[in-house]
Order: sequence, then C-alpha cells, then structure tokens
Amino acid sequence: MQNSHIQTLQKNFWEKGMTYASYRQLMGELLAENKTTGPNQSEALLAYTRMNEQRMHRLDKTVQLRADIQAALKQIHRPMHWLILTEAWCGDAAQNLPALAAMAARNENIQVRLVLRDENLELMDQFLTDGGRSIPKLIAFDPENMEVLGSWGPRPAAAQMLYQGLKAEQVPFEEASTRLHKWYADNKNLDLQSEMLVALKHWQARQTAAL
Repeated sequence: MQNSHIQTLQKNFWEKGMTYASYRQLMGELLAENKTTGPNQSEALLAYTRMNEQRMHRLDKTVQLRADIQAALKQIHRPMHWLILTEAWCGDAAQNLPALAAMAARNENIQVRLVLRDENLELMDQFLTDGGRSIPKLIAFDPENMEVLGSWGPRPAAAQMLYQGLKAEQVPFEEASTRLHKWYADNKNLDLQSEMLVALKHWQARQTAAL
C-alpha cells in the first residue's frame, strides 16, 4: 500500500494547487512586476521567464494533438488527477505544459493542478529524477483512493538523453539550452505525446485493477 504520508502530501498540495489558466495568469502578473516565481529573482531567471511566456503563448495556440492520443484520452472513464510541479523560469516546463494542459482539456475526468517546486520541496523530494529536483514533474493519481498511478517528467526521453550528453560534455549552459530548445521546436511535442500515450494506458490499467 502506498505511503500514507505521500497520500497526505498529494491531497494537501492538490487543494492549494493552481489551474493551468491561473498559472498562466500568475506568470503574466509577475512579469508585469519584473518578477518570476521562486526565491531567486535574478536577472537571468527573469529573462528565462520572459522567453517562456513567449513560448507558452505560442504553444497554447498551436499545440496539435495526434488522433491516437486523443482517442486514448477519451478512454479515461474514471477521475484522474495530474499534479504538476513547475516554475515559471523553467524552459522544459514552458515547452511541455501547454501540450499537457491541452491533453487534460480533452476529458473532463482529468483534472490538472500546478504547484511551484521551490515552495513544495517536501513533495518534490518524493519524485526526484536521478536524485535531482528536475521539473516539470507530473504526478498522476486516483482521487478516489489517492494512489499514485505514475509520473512523467521532466522531459521526453530523447530530450533527456540530449541534455545528459551535453552535460557530460560540459557544453556551456547557453549553448546547451539553445540546442535543447531546438530539439523541442523540431519535435513539436510528438515524443511527449507518444510517452503520454503509453503512460495513459498504464495509468488506466492500474485504476481498473484497483476496482
């Protein structure tokens, strides 16, 4: 049985989480004050947030979901919650959140809430990636029994391999970031959709098995 402490964390953070629309509104309001999310208000993170606002504004309008992922989303017949850890300055979050939000919008059984990583490290530390607090991190759970169905993030596997390779080669951050975002632009969320297609089937099967 799942750790009851994690279940309590999920419930508490879900209740204080933001909708995607509220998160987008928060980004805009903070930028109007020359701020970003989190305790670090450096010029660099503020600049990344400005770029992310532009990315998300574009992706919110242009994300196209494949027929297979749309069909899989329609097959979710039981309530499913997606709790997503994020920050406004995170480039990977900007690239992936619009598509994830578009997926959830296809089925009223799927509800999404977003929480800021640096305000919720106790939850983040339950879902590390290779020991790191990488975001975005989507935690899927069944709201009826609070069982974790699975998680996704912080980026598609191919992008993660690219990132790890650039890091191993000690490529300067700005160059690595440019190459990673070029990968996202070329991929057009196709890998994310493929991975979520597999995840949805797995998560749905876990819900069915619990009946």
